[in-house]
Amino acid sequence: MAKTYDPNNVFARILRGEIPCKKVMETEHALAFHDINPQAPTHILVIPKGAYVDMDDFSARATEAEIAGLVRAVGEVARGAGAAEPGYRILSNCGEDANQEVPHLHIHVFAGRRLGPMITKG
Repeated sequence: MAKTYDPNNVFARILRGEIPCKKVMETEHALAFHDINPQAPTHILVIPKGAYVDMDDFSARATEAEIAGLVRAVGEVARGAGAAEPGYRILSNCGEDANQEVPHLHIHVFAGRRLGPMITKG
C-alpha cells in the first residue's frame, strides 16, 4: 500500500526554508541539522531532500543517486562531528510500531557518550 507524504510536515517545511534549522551540512540530496531536542551530546538529523515518508518508501522509490547521497551524508556528518572513533549510532524509525513521529524519512546520528543498549526488552 502506497504511503501518503504530507508536504506540510516539519522537515518538508525546513527544506523549503519556512522553519529555521541549525544546519550541519547540505548536499544535492541531503540536509543535516541539529535535533531541537537532543537525546545525546551529539544528535544530528540527516534527511533526504526528496519527499519520502520513511525508509521503506525511500528504499522502494529513491534513485541510486539519492540513496548514495543520503548514506554518504550520514557518514560525512558522523566524521565531521568527530564520532567515527570512538563510535556513533544511527537510527531511523519506520512506521507507527517504531514510533516514527514525523512522516519524512530522517536518520538520527547519536554520539558523544556511551549509548547503552539499542532497545529495552519488553
